[in-house]
Formats: sequence, C-alpha cells, structure tokens
Amino acid sequence: MFQTTIQHEVSSEGVGLHTGVFGHVRLLPAPADTGIVFRRTDLDNFPIEASGRNVARVSYATSLMKQGVLLSTTEHLLAAIYSSSVDNIFIDIDSIEVPILDGSAEPFLRLLEQAGIRRLRRRRRYLKIIEPVEVIERDRRISIYPADEFRVQCYVDFPHPLVGQQQIEMVVLPDTFRQLLARARTFCFERDIEPLRSMGLIRGGSLDNAIVLTEDGVMNGPLRFPDEFGRHKALDLIGDLALVGLPLLARVEAHKAGHALHTQLVSRLLADSSSWTITTEAERALETSVLAEAPAAN
Repeated sequence: MFQTTIQHEVSSEGVGLHTGVFGHVRLLPAPADTGIVFRRTDLDNFPIEASGRNVARVSYATSLMKQGVLLSTTEHLLAAIYSSSVDNIFIDIDSIEVPILDGSAEPFLRLLEQAGIRRLRRRRRYLKIIEPVEVIERDRRISIYPADEFRVQCYVDFPHPLVGQQQIEMVVLPDTFRQLLARARTFCFERDIEPLRSMGLIRGGSLDNAIVLTEDGVMNGPLRFPDEFGRHKALDLIGDLALVGLPLLARVEAHKAGHALHTQLVSRLLADSSSWTITTEAERALETSVLAEAPAAN
C-alpha cells in the first residue's frame, strides 16, 4: 500500500558486457516519489531517470540517454529492483554501462536483499491499463491488456535443439521473480560472437557472464533451467517494462519480442494517457467493494 526504498547503501562492481569498461555501482535510499534514478558519479552525479522518455537505443541491450549522457545495459538491474517492489532508489555508477556480473539478475537481487526494504509514508501509485495497446513488427508482437495484477507471458522461438519454442507465464511478485527468473542468464550463439565484436559489442563478454550456444549444444553448461533462454527473455521484458515508471496492473504478452519492441510499447503507453489511469491500493479496494455491493443486473 505504501511506497518503499532500501534501508542501507550497498555496492558492487564489475565489467560491462558490451563496452568491457569496469564500473562500480552503489544503490542508495531515496525519498518518496523519486522513482528509480541513475546518477553518473563520473559526471558530477548527472541524473538519468529510468523512464521510457530517456530510452536511447535498444539493439542488444537497453540504453538510456539524457542530454547526451549515456548509460547502457540497464535491464537486469531494473528487473531486480522492479520485481522487488522497490519504488524509490538512487543508483550511483561511475561508468557508461551497468556491470553484467554473472549475466543474470540474481547478484542484483542479493544486493537488494542485503540492503533491506524500508516503507515510506506515501501511498504507492500504480499504472493501471484500461485499454489494450499493441506493437507488431512482422511475426513479432507485444501487447498489454487490463488486469488486476502484473502478469507476463513471454514466448521465444530459436532454431536450436536446446531452445526451440519456450513460453513463460507468471504473475510478477518478489517471490516468483526470485524463484523463476532471477538466475536465468543472458545468452548468445557462438556464430554471432565475431560479428558482434566487429560491431564494437560484447567486449566484456565471457563464459562467466553469458551462455554460449554452439551449433548443437552449449559451450559452458550446465544450464540453470531447461528453459533458461525463455526465462531470461521474460527477465529482460520486466526490466524494460520498469521504464514505465510505476508498478503496472496489466497483463503483458510478448511473442518473439526483444528490447526494441518492449521499449516501443513503453513509449506508446506513455504517449497515450487514454490507455491507462493512475490508482492506489486504497482506490482499488474501494472500487472492488463498490462492485461487490452493486445489485446484480436483472
């Protein structure tokens, strides 16, 4: 019912997946109504709000940019924060990219558990979907529908014997995220490594922070889940949806989507206020009570 932040400062460090730049990250408590705000400590604490309005580019990761200041690969950290129901937090970082750590959200989740959660004296506000919104590109699509909880359905299809068709569907709560998604790692195909490097990407990639798929197997097994690939795509989806800026009351269906479609949906939502409303837990309870007491239609 009330907004939250973390109790204590915590920190971590590591290399960025795409830039290969080493960086330090500190998570700090923030006041009510702050939201999730990155601060580039190497640039005089320049703030970059985790908002769809600040999305810069979304090829192989989600990057934010504000007034020319860039921050890359935000999705795993945002997924951990968002799924832990942390509303307000400062993220101090001294490099251009969030560290990849082990390629999953679990290290960030452990940081948040270390930090603890503190309740604030301000009601939590939710973004409640009231009209469906859809983004379609050829055989890829993402849709968002009204719901009284935050539920995601994520479908992937890769022509590989270990992947193929995988679908994850779940209500997103701190416990379900921890159990089902947090440990799922990012992945790539061995055949794509050199082309990606020639594009200036995955300079910090290694067998310690990504699953590498060969033609018919996996180079650095064992997998953490048989459907780890679908689970990681669902993790990415949640991290990108955090850019809405408020907890969602919605059902999201992603079919062969990726960062580009995820963030297009966020942008479309933010641009169309007729598709959603802002509500609180108290308002939701009152609405439920009124509906329950309404006489049945004859």
